[in-house]
Amino acid sequence: MTAPLRLSTVILPVYRWNEAGRAVWQRAEELGFHAAYTYDHLAWRTFRDGPWFGALPTLTAAAAATDTMRLGTLVTSPNFRHPVTLAKELISLDDISGGRITLGIGAGGNGFDATTLLKADEEPWTPRERADRFGEFLTLLDQLLSEPAGTTYEGRFYSATEARNVPGCVQRPRLPFAVAATGPRGLRLAARHGQAWVTTGDPKLYETGTPEQSVEAIGDQLTKLGKACAEAGRDAAELDKILLTGFTPDRGRPLESLDAFVDFAGRHAELGFTEIVIHWPIAESAFAADQKVFERIATEAVAQLG
Repeated sequence: MTAPLRLSTVILPVYRWNEAGRAVWQRAEELGFHAAYTYDHLAWRTFRDGPWFGALPTLTAAAAATDTMRLGTLVTSPNFRHPVTLAKELISLDDISGGRITLGIGAGGNGFDATTLLKADEEPWTPRERADRFGEFLTLLDQLLSEPAGTTYEGRFYSATEARNVPGCVQRPRLPFAVAATGPRGLRLAARHGQAWVTTGDPKLYETGTPEQSVEAIGDQLTKLGKACAEAGRDAAELDKILLTGFTPDRGRPLESLDAFVDFAGRHAELGFTEIVIHWPIAESAFAADQKVFERIATEAVAQLG
């Protein structure tokens, strides 16, 4: 029997906690979202010159302000993090939340995070180096969270010497990884380490593609994920499939009405997605949407999808 589709949201870390942040995260739980995620960036695109807070402190506050909703990053990357310090923060966050944390994680990309820590004469990572770093980062992080008594690791980019994370995660053997990937190397990592796989669709179709082409491309990604899982000796059905919306040719149209969203979600559920994530509305941004329509989608869409 097919599991029911779950609906989650992304709340960008743009709110002062005591002014609006707490209320937004609590409202997300009241609306019944399966999970609420946030971006893990130092700054992001058009939001660069406005308020932007740290992901893990925000999630810690959200964990204290909510009771049942899952929480997580969507996504963390190696751009400005190290596996040893990230693991310590994650076991702490998993403990504070009572075992409600999912780590969305990906290779990262170009942009503010990729250059903020560089010296003036340093070149940004090449795509190959980024992929190499991600593979090593994810492997070490998996070990750090799964073996809390102590981890020693020596790699090309990252190392650890008797790194301890006692008592480990509340969730065993560790908190789940939702691995964002579309290329062959990333999909192999998702198959090896992931409890879920994340996609935003095919970025080449965002500007000029059609919704139909997007669905076809995402279906192809799912096929490739299945092959990667088979090569890793896993059943692809073991992994949740998460679609982060807002980056397909549909853009914000699925949030224009309940019917539009149900149609969009239904087409992707048929592909095999188990979770669809929509952005909490932010006025005068790429994520602008009618709050009343958004809340109706949150409370009614899953039931209509059956």
